[in-house]
Amino acid sequence: MTKTVTKQKKMIEPNTKEATILVVDDNAQNLELLQAYLEDIECQTIPAKDGIEALDIMKKSVPDLVLLDVMMPKMSGFEVCRRIKNNPATAAVPVIMVTALNELGDIERAIDSGTDDFLSKPINKLELMTRVKTMLKLKHLTDQLERTLTYLSEIEKHAT
Repeated sequence: MTKTVTKQKKMIEPNTKEATILVVDDNAQNLELLQAYLEDIECQTIPAKDGIEALDIMKKSVPDLVLLDVMMPKMSGFEVCRRIKNNPATAAVPVIMVTALNELGDIERAIDSGTDDFLSKPINKLELMTRVKTMLKLKHLTDQLERTLTYLSEIEKHAT
């Protein structure tokens, strides 16, 4: 591969070792399983046992991706997702809802709350890994585009 192609590929491919994924599930076994599956992509995971804890964590540090259980006590995943997407500081963070619910109404409710994708339980490891990698790549490209637009805006300001 030429240097230019290699450099372009590096710009497109995110470094998953630098990625942070907030994993939210009230069931300790599900939380551990999701974190174990994510070890294969060598990202940093932050566990949260409910939606309130997840939102508190996000006030301090914004992750690159949220894996969010739907059915939780205190606050449902639907409400957590809605709050993430309504907050300008976290709105761009991709959310993958993880749920045992599979009724069409539940899927519509997840979409209405702002989820970017969803997975059905029981979790298939390959499907989880594929969707997480895709969302991290999308987030990486979105961040890169935002930085480029900011840079171009600065150039335009100085040129006039």
